[in-house]
Amino acid sequence: MKDQHQFVRTGPLMEVASYPEWTQEMVHYCDRFKSEVVEHDLFTQMKEARLEHSIHKAFLSGGWPVIDQFPQYMAMNLLKIRYGQGEGHDMARRYLIRNIRVEQNHADHWVNWATESGVDIQAMLHNQHALETLSLSQWCWQVCDRESLAVAMAATNYAIEGATGEWSARVCSEDRYANLFDEEGRAKAMKWLKLHAKYDDAHPWEALEIIVTLVGLQPSQETIIKLRNAICKSHQFMRLLLDHYMRPLPQLGARPQLALV
Repeated sequence: MKDQHQFVRTGPLMEVASYPEWTQEMVHYCDRFKSEVVEHDLFTQMKEARLEHSIHKAFLSGGWPVIDQFPQYMAMNLLKIRYGQGEGHDMARRYLIRNIRVEQNHADHWVNWATESGVDIQAMLHNQHALETLSLSQWCWQVCDRESLAVAMAATNYAIEGATGEWSARVCSEDRYANLFDEEGRAKAMKWLKLHAKYDDAHPWEALEIIVTLVGLQPSQETIIKLRNAICKSHQFMRLLLDHYMRPLPQLGARPQLALV
């Protein structure tokens, strides 16, 4: 017998109208924060092939901690699951196991992108990073370590993957950026972006379906607020990272910026 509070999607996966009203309201509320990431000037300049080379390299290097750790975020969430605890848990188990390997491939593609862009890879892997660049990865680690499966997946698989797919699509909507790379290395350089720019990328929507299945048709207001805050915080930390790279370089003699080892 079906639980009257259990969510079972009947409409298309990638249409927000297929989800409960509380979910639709949450998605619309968070979209304004997501748009500040997707429409950020860094990505506008990248799309138009006019992003300063130093900023371009700094972005690729500073984004590495999240790329590197993303499979670990999912592994932390996988530890919260026991098979047979419910449909939401079973869906999450399949999703996370399948996508951990995918994210490892994405890490390889990011390194290739950085290499073709002239980034010092050893420095990217082992160098100190400014606090602003580490705040996103630290937030993701914290939320996956401390929060429920639904909240953690909302912050990472839904919020970050969703915004990333959209800004990647912006950059790839024209050929100007791709044409900056030599023809020989262009495919390797663009692989990460092309994979994330797929119009039909269902990963964030699959995550949303799992989240709603986990919390049900009528979650408490506290649960909804936790989900909403987790999504919006991820978008805000993404914007903080982007804002950091678009700031003017400090003047000679200025106090050096703190960095974590």
